[in-house]
Amino acid sequence: MWFSVAVIFAAWACFADVAHIEASSLRSKRLAGGTGAPPVPWQAMVYLADSIIEGGFGGGALISDRWVLTAGRNLFVNKRREDTRGQTPLIPKVYLGILNRDDAGPTTEFEVEKVVLHPGFQNKTDWDNDLALIQLKKPVVMSDKVTPIPLAERGQDVSGPVVITGWGWGIHFTPPSSLKHLVLSLATNSRCRSEYGTELRATSQTPFVDDNMFCSQGHSSGFFIHNVCFGDAGGALIARDSRSGEVYAAGILSYDRACQNRNYGVYMKISSYLPWIHSVTRGDTDKSSALRTEAMDRMLRWQL
Repeated sequence: MWFSVAVIFAAWACFADVAHIEASSLRSKRLAGGTGAPPVPWQAMVYLADSIIEGGFGGGALISDRWVLTAGRNLFVNKRREDTRGQTPLIPKVYLGILNRDDAGPTTEFEVEKVVLHPGFQNKTDWDNDLALIQLKKPVVMSDKVTPIPLAERGQDVSGPVVITGWGWGIHFTPPSSLKHLVLSLATNSRCRSEYGTELRATSQTPFVDDNMFCSQGHSSGFFIHNVCFGDAGGALIARDSRSGEVYAAGILSYDRACQNRNYGVYMKISSYLPWIHSVTRGDTDKSSALRTEAMDRMLRWQL
């Protein structure tokens, strides 16, 4: 995280206050110097190694008692499309219910059964369909430290302040020892594209922001830009429904390289990926869709 740079709507007691504070006031009170996160029960650490050279670690979101949603790139040592092509994703360590990196150990580790990359992962660029689901071997026992986050529904409008958390790099380009959070605002995709360019110009360094993505905007404070940074990828961007008050995950951070040099973090829009997420977590096989359709058609015919 840059400065405090990983984000999340952590204490929802705090969030209630945030909604009534002007943006400028909120920034100065919450972000100057970086802000530690309160307990964030859906936050996962997806771990390959301490060293970025060996794959590093990133964030994830617990979305049920057996599944964690993260960025697909978190499951590879070398994360460029040219390096991941034909490679099998690695099985990471997953830690839940931790606020400090030192808490990642045998008592907070949840063994992984399997990982499932999105079938369109890195189709055209390094950032396409950057999602993966991680299935845990045993169901998680829910507690005040470990609880899943609901997913955005189709058509659900994301507005107001949004939050993300993570253990990403800070001001000295070293990961913080504790989970950090950042309150951000959203940016339009057109503004985001103006910085990162068109699909033809997309490179391993910058994404093309398509309709399955959206962006958050960093902001400056003194000499520093508060933004997502290396190591925050996979973390869930959290929003609150303006009508129901429900807290939910709107996106999964993919492009975490904004740091001080770029304005925008880029996220996979969860509502665009609900059919895939549901099909995997249901345990669908290749025949499942056809079997359901056949059963439905048969029942309708018998009704006639």
